[in-house]
Amino acid sequence: MSNIFHSEVVKKHASLPARVMRMVTPHGEVLTPAFMPVGTRAMLNYLTPADLDLTGSEIILGGNTYHMLCTPGMETIEAVGGMHQFMGWHKAMLTDSGGFQVLSLSKKGTICIIDDHGAHFKHPITGKILHLNSQTSIQAQKIIGADIIMAFDQCTPETGGREAALAALDRTHRWLVLSKEEQLKNPHSAYGFRQALFGIIQGGSFRDLREQSTEFVLSQELDGLAIGGEVIGFDMPKTCEIIDWVRPMLPDDKVRYTMGVGLHPQDLIDVVAKGIDIFDCVAPTRNARHGTLYCGSIVERDGWLSFEGENGQSRILIKKSQYARDTSPVMPGCDCYTCGHFSRAYLHYLFKEGLIAYFHLSSIHNIHVMQKVCRRMRDLILAS
Repeated sequence: MSNIFHSEVVKKHASLPARVMRMVTPHGEVLTPAFMPVGTRAMLNYLTPADLDLTGSEIILGGNTYHMLCTPGMETIEAVGGMHQFMGWHKAMLTDSGGFQVLSLSKKGTICIIDDHGAHFKHPITGKILHLNSQTSIQAQKIIGADIIMAFDQCTPETGGREAALAALDRTHRWLVLSKEEQLKNPHSAYGFRQALFGIIQGGSFRDLREQSTEFVLSQELDGLAIGGEVIGFDMPKTCEIIDWVRPMLPDDKVRYTMGVGLHPQDLIDVVAKGIDIFDCVAPTRNARHGTLYCGSIVERDGWLSFEGENGQSRILIKKSQYARDTSPVMPGCDCYTCGHFSRAYLHYLFKEGLIAYFHLSSIHNIHVMQKVCRRMRDLILAS
C-alpha cells in the first residue's frame, strides 16, 4: 500500500452537488459516499472486523481520543502497535480529537472545565486531572495511528446563542493553528504512516459565522474539511441548510465530512445530495441494540434516491408482538447475513429474551443497510 493520503473527484452527479471521490490512505482506498461505523472505545458494538468487511465498510471511526486517553491509555496502544493492530482492523480509519466529548462533559459541571488553553477533566477511574488541548490531542492521535486525524476544536453548543458560538469559533480557530503546528512537526503516525489532518468548520446556526469559519479553515491548507457543531446530524433541515451556506466556498479536491450524520438512511442521501462525502454516527448500532431495525426500499426518483418504508415508516420495532410469528426477513430484498438466514420472528424472540445473538445480528443488518445506501448512491452518480 502507498504511504500517502490523496483525494480526487472521480465523478460528479449530472445535476446535483453529489459526487464520488477516491481517497487513498496508507491502509487502503475508499470510494465515497462512505459511511463510517463508529468504534468509540476501540470496538464496534457487537461487530467484528469480519462482520464489517461483509457489510462493505471501507473506513471506520476507530478509538475516540478522549476515551483512549482514559483507557486503555496511550502507553498500551503504542505498545501493541496502534489502533489498527489493537482492533484488528486493517483498512482505513479516522479518529476524532475529543472535542465532542469535551462539550458533553463540560455540561456536567466540574467533570470537565474548558478554558482558552483546552479542556481539563478528571480521569473517570483514577480521578487524575488530564489536559486535552491542541498539542496533546494531536500527539494522542499519532499514537492511535488513524489515517485521518482531526484538529482539536470546541464543538459549538446550540444553547447560549451567538455569544457562545463566537467563543467556540474563536477557540476552534486558534486551536486549529496549534493543531497544524503540531502536525507539521511530523505528519506521520508513531508507526510511520502518513496521516491526513482535517479542520472543523464551526459557527453554530449563524450563516456569517459558518462562512467566516469556512474561510479560516480553508486558509490553513489542510487535507480535508469537516462540518461540526451540536446541530449537525441532530437537526437535519438545519444541517442541509448549513451545507448549502458553505458549499460554494469549498474546493472540489478536499474531502467533506459531516460529523455525526447517520441517524437514518435518508440522512445520508440528503447530505450526499448537498455535496458531502463521508459521515459517521453511532445511531445504526445503538438503534439496533434498542430494537429499531431499518426497513425500506431504495427508490430512484427524478435522478436521485430516497429510502422509503411502508406507511412512511423506514424502520420496524422488532419488540412488537406482530413480529412474533413473522417468517419474513427484517427487510425484504436485503442481502445482509442476518436477512439471508433469519426471520423477524427469530429476531423478535432473541430481543425479548435479551440474548446476545440479537445484538450481533441486528447490528450487522443496520450497518449493512447504511452501506447499501452508499453503494447505490455511488452507482447512480457514476452512471449519471
